[in-house]
Amino acid sequence: GPNDRVPTDKVSVTVALADKLDTLVGFWAIDEKPTGSKDPYALRRAALGVIRLVVENGLRMSLSETLKLQGIVVGGQRHKSAAEAGASKMQEAIGIYPPSLLSTTAADESVQKLQKFSPVKFSDLELSNHARADLLSFFHDRLKVMLRDSGARHDLVDAVLANGEANDDLLLVVRRVEALGKFLDTEDGKSLLAGAKRATNILRAEEKKDGEGAFEAAADPALLTEESEKALHAALSRAGEAAMVALEKPDYEAAMRAMASLRGPVDAFFDAVMVNADDPAIRKNRLALLATLRRVTRQVADFSKIAG
Repeated sequence: GPNDRVPTDKVSVTVALADKLDTLVGFWAIDEKPTGSKDPYALRRAALGVIRLVVENGLRMSLSETLKLQGIVVGGQRHKSAAEAGASKMQEAIGIYPPSLLSTTAADESVQKLQKFSPVKFSDLELSNHARADLLSFFHDRLKVMLRDSGARHDLVDAVLANGEANDDLLLVVRRVEALGKFLDTEDGKSLLAGAKRATNILRAEEKKDGEGAFEAAADPALLTEESEKALHAALSRAGEAAMVALEKPDYEAAMRAMASLRGPVDAFFDAVMVNADDPAIRKNRLALLATLRRVTRQVADFSKIAG
């Protein structure tokens, strides 16, 4: 059940995961998914079971890769069933035995005939990329419900999941949400959130004029004329590198400390600098600086999805 104690023995955890993943991938392979309030095969509960097994046992795993491998297993099972059904039809139709009981030459001929009767081809052994992505999204929905029930803010979950590099490992998603919540409870976090959202709003408005991605090139240090923009440029370089190193470990507290170091330079920049300068080159360079701020903070989460 959804509130039962989660097993901790390695064999028990492995068997429980295999059982639930086999069920979920199998149903997604035949495009049979829960709709609305209807979930006759308890697939939502199975997904929640996988999430609790992973999170409460502290398991690091690539869910996408796991679903891909499980898809191959399920596809192989489907092919085996189809092949057996095809062999039976073939015997009835052309009066020969299954290929395994024939000589090599006869077996080759029989396989060719068998494929005409089998509804599953050898190329269909994997869960499609679309189905795998859809199932991963289903896990994310269940994870949101679980975290919300435990008191986590839904907007923080959305902000973390928006980072494509981080949403594949459920344990790391949970830990990142927890670290982000603690950071945003601090004055540094609240101030940086305001600055990051302001930068995003400015970029969104200017990209409508200049085109999406117009400011993604690195800012040119030679065009930084104000001390506050020079300071922000240096701070972004340091914080971006520190956050990247911390996230690779992963050490989310260190990553949040790197983000906290940006509070002062970001506040000073907006206090002293007019982004849309009259000089087109300086304007574009300052917008590129804000785009760098957006990229650096997105290493942790998409701040534009956070309320406040």
